[in-house]
Amino acid sequence: MPYPNINAVIVDLQSIVNHCKKNNLRAGYFAALYLRMTQAVKEGITNGTFEDPSRMEQLDIHFAARYTDAWNNFQAQQPCTQSWQYTLNSSPNNNNIVLQHLLLGINTHINLDLAIAAATIAPGTKIYELEKDFNAINNIIAGLIDDVQECLSQVWAPMRFLARVINGRHEAVLNFSIDKARATSWSNAVLLANMTPAQQEQHIAAMDNLVVKLGKKIEQPGPWAIYLLKLIRKTEFDVPARTIGLIESVVM
Repeated sequence: MPYPNINAVIVDLQSIVNHCKKNNLRAGYFAALYLRMTQAVKEGITNGTFEDPSRMEQLDIHFAARYTDAWNNFQAQQPCTQSWQYTLNSSPNNNNIVLQHLLLGINTHINLDLAIAAATIAPGTKIYELEKDFNAINNIIAGLIDDVQECLSQVWAPMRFLARVINGRHEAVLNFSIDKARATSWSNAVLLANMTPAQQEQHIAAMDNLVVKLGKKIEQPGPWAIYLLKLIRKTEFDVPARTIGLIESVVM
């Protein structure tokens, strides 16, 4: 369910991060990144960064609720979307590097959740008024990923051999492109905002299926990439709580 305000989102996300740190869960990598993003959105709302601060807060709380609902359902062994099921099932995978865990979460959250949240708060023609702030929230995510990857490359030298996700955002890294995800998400948001509930249900199911397919490509990016990822993985911290703390402390 959506939250009453963005502060409630931050409290809930912090509890997920704390739980993951306490139990050394790799799912905490994305949770920590998402907490940082939400804190940045709150700061932007306070500073007047967005075109419509009140609407941005509504977008953020609907956006976040899709992740936290999926997290809670998964923990309770209750159904959630296919893509979140796949992402959270992949979180214990010790073979994935940190960046893969982050991209799996971002893939699901941008390519599925963001479009649905946008169409929910801005149905019909109102969706077109949202585009500037929609792009702004994507820019925050992209900037955070850039900062986190730069931080990881300083700690784990082999990371420097991976092209930066944001350097030329049109280029895919591990089969994922921030720009492509944003464009696809916006297109889906416009479609969903102008559909009937029955049409939305059918389209969301198709979106969900495609997100899972992309998630599999992030985990299996090809022989050369897999070889490089193994080198990176050998240098990473074996204790997830340490890496979560690293993501929490990244300077934006």
